Amino acid sequence: MVKVSVIIPNYNHSTYLKQRIDSVLHQTYNDIEVIVLDDSSTDSSKEIIEQYRGHYKVSHIIYNTTNSGSTFKQWHKGIQLAKGEYIWIAESDDWCENSFLETIINGLEKQNDTVFGYCQSFCVNDEGRIIFQSNYNKLEGYSNKDEYLERFLTFGNAVFNASMAVFRKEFYYKISNSYTSLKFTGDWIFWAELSRLGSVYITARLLNYFRKHDKDVSSKMYLSGLNFVEELQVLKYFNQYLGLDKILYFNARIKLYNRYRNSKKYIDAAMQKNIRSMFFENSSFFQKKYFLMRAGLCNLKTNFLIPGYNRP
Repeated sequence: MVKVSVIIPNYNHSTYLKQRIDSVLHQTYNDIEVIVLDDSSTDSSKEIIEQYRGHYKVSHIIYNTTNSGSTFKQWHKGIQLAKGEYIWIAESDDWCENSFLETIINGLEKQNDTVFGYCQSFCVNDEGRIIFQSNYNKLEGYSNKDEYLERFLTFGNAVFNASMAVFRKEFYYKISNSYTSLKFTGDWIFWAELSRLGSVYITARLLNYFRKHDKDVSSKMYLSGLNFVEELQVLKYFNQYLGLDKILYFNARIKLYNRYRNSKKYIDAAMQKNIRSMFFENSSFFQKKYFLMRAGLCNLKTNFLIPGYNRP
């Protein structure tokens, strides 16, 4: 039995695929199996993948005859095949330092109740230029379930790229399949539900490279506005099913609404209307007014909206 099963789900990432696979096979932590899943790519991915057939670390190469339409379905397929105690979803357009697995596994095994662990990540463009990087304020640490939800998930997903994390396979079967219903933010719910089952290991080391390009799913979602639809669904899920504090829930919605206001010029009118209706659904007049006040759009004392703002 191997220690870590590495799942590489691929769809039309032939440009990046060799770098991804090589960065997995060159890990200093060697007790791994590699499962390559191609979701009916139409580029030259198959030619690249076949170069690794017969490699002693590659246990499965599977090609879908039709596209599944969901990276999360590919996650599930890979986990079902996995023999390892730990799972690493190594997205096909990312890459990492050779010490990634060794660092994360060592952190996970220092404390028995850890469910998953992750490093910090660079976000880079196609030219290799750094767009931003995540950070953690200690060299390493552990977060309990309540702290993790409130501090690392309420105002955004700290594990914004699956490639930066490793989780214990046994806990996968203890969470719901709710994450599979979303195309963009399903992983946000995935990490949240896992975090409720134990502690989370975090290292400040920057060991992952998350590539942003015009073919990735998130870029298309941001341009369409669907990211706001799904992020609202996630926050509602946290509040209703994971026990997120109502004040934190409210403040997270305020922050998200401000982000929407700054981005809505790129979103078509029909989607804007849909998003606004989601922000204000089931709200009393006072709740709407207070929401607008916190967003800086109205004055609570005068009852009037700030001049120049159109009522949603």
